[in-house]
Amino acid sequence: MPDNKRSQAITQGAQRTPNRAMLRAVGFNDGDFDKPIVGVANGYSTITPCNKGLNELSLNAEHALKQAGAMPQMFGTITVSDGISMGTEGMKYSLVSREVIADSIETCVQAESMDGVIAIGGCDKNMPGAMIAIARMNVPGIFVYGGTIKPGHYKGQDLTIVSAFEAVGQHSAKKIDDEELLQVERHACPGAGSCGGMFTANTMSSAFEAMGMSLPYSSTMSAEDEEKLISAGKSAEVLVNAIKQQILPRDIITRKSVENAIAVIMAVGGSTNAVLHLLAITHAAEVDLSIEDFEEIRGKVPVICDLKPSGRYVTADLHQAGGIPQVMKMLLNQGLLHGDCITISGQTIAETLKDIPDTPRTDQDVIRQWDNPMYTQGHLAILKGNLSTEGCVAKISGIKNPKITGPARVFESEETCMAAILAHQIKAGDVVVIRYEGPKGGPGMREMLSPTSALIGEGLGDSVGLITDGRFSGGTYGMVVGHVAPEAYVGGTIALVHEGDSITIDAVQRLLQLNVSDEVLAQRRAEWRTPEPRYTRGVLAKYAKLVSTASKGAITDSEI
Repeated sequence: MPDNKRSQAITQGAQRTPNRAMLRAVGFNDGDFDKPIVGVANGYSTITPCNKGLNELSLNAEHALKQAGAMPQMFGTITVSDGISMGTEGMKYSLVSREVIADSIETCVQAESMDGVIAIGGCDKNMPGAMIAIARMNVPGIFVYGGTIKPGHYKGQDLTIVSAFEAVGQHSAKKIDDEELLQVERHACPGAGSCGGMFTANTMSSAFEAMGMSLPYSSTMSAEDEEKLISAGKSAEVLVNAIKQQILPRDIITRKSVENAIAVIMAVGGSTNAVLHLLAITHAAEVDLSIEDFEEIRGKVPVICDLKPSGRYVTADLHQAGGIPQVMKMLLNQGLLHGDCITISGQTIAETLKDIPDTPRTDQDVIRQWDNPMYTQGHLAILKGNLSTEGCVAKISGIKNPKITGPARVFESEETCMAAILAHQIKAGDVVVIRYEGPKGGPGMREMLSPTSALIGEGLGDSVGLITDGRFSGGTYGMVVGHVAPEAYVGGTIALVHEGDSITIDAVQRLLQLNVSDEVLAQRRAEWRTPEPRYTRGVLAKYAKLVSTASKGAITDSEI
């Protein structure tokens, strides 16, 4: 029995008789009360293909927990589909769901005095939501990723959900006809699993593997492959051992391990959302991390993987090429990983990687050789300037020119911007501004995949800049800058931009600048007034009152 107050609470004699009586009703027998109780946080739903296969994984983990001498207690947690809600009012609930997931897991595990938790999730917010909870509670935990979707195929091309969004722009620009658009829609998502490129779900699963909170290779497995089932069972066994050894999340989630995760995110070309989520996870774990730390690591780590959205391959291809362990071994050899970090298995990172080849196989080009990277520095740049004094995130992979100065085209919401793009009102050289979409102003900080994909589809990805206090999907690429903070709703400079103002986005100088005099800005600021909140009741209203700035991770417990 583990040396843990939670287990002791079940075995304190007569005063616990009612507890034992209720536990008998859910399957406990006489010999089970001295076993560790392990929560199985099951994110299964048919809302999204990302989570469609999770129940089978959860049942396999439940069986493995029993075989390993633990007593599992399964409970459900929610998900919403970013891809399905994208471009709608419903997308405002996406980032909110991260907090709901975290709170629900914390509530169940703490209320039932569980000894550990295995969290099983698929869609984007499942990962950070689960890890925020695990870090808060600091009881042994492990994350099991539901797995990536396999690519769709049409006319010899690999398709992802982003292909469908880009096809909308291509259709608007009359580059494809109605039948072509329909065929892309029909073939983009062939089955279960999370969006197939190095988008947010696969980025965060990779980060957790790099941190040591998931098993090696598990972050890039395909949802429909048998190895994913096997990995779920193995994860349960490893967790039971971690409970016995009392390997706690805050032993694993440290400043060093988070730096490892950031290095891997840069190397694989991961999502801008990783910045937001890692800031929130480190807050929960009480690890010191700031937005500037991402920029420091970016300068040291090249992008060595050729992955969508801006590259050629999908995450299933990365898995076949050697997965995250191969990427980590290359970083470790270059002194860019901390090999002494402990993992959930009890091994260090260096011990875990000792049998991984020093160089990737030469019969593949998903993972590039170290001396032939995609980009010599990381792709997630932190920009500052008078338009974002707290910092913002630019994704600079896949663009020809990292600098643009042009006239502002100002929109108060995603919908009005999308309408202008589809009406061909945005021209090369413009800098699109989408504001009042931040954590408080949206509320919920929607992702702007629809407008960015439409710009790509119309052939404007390299010639139009776009800035927003909202977020971007992991599927976004181009000259885009998100998480602009302070946001418009709290009076950030983005609220003061006028149509036609000159704006400079300079990823080389890490600058986001509104080219207007201080005197003019001061006058505009004096005239600006906080808008009425868009929601005054319900979950979005509560979220808007609690949520922090994006530069702190859009957390909801900063001042409680």
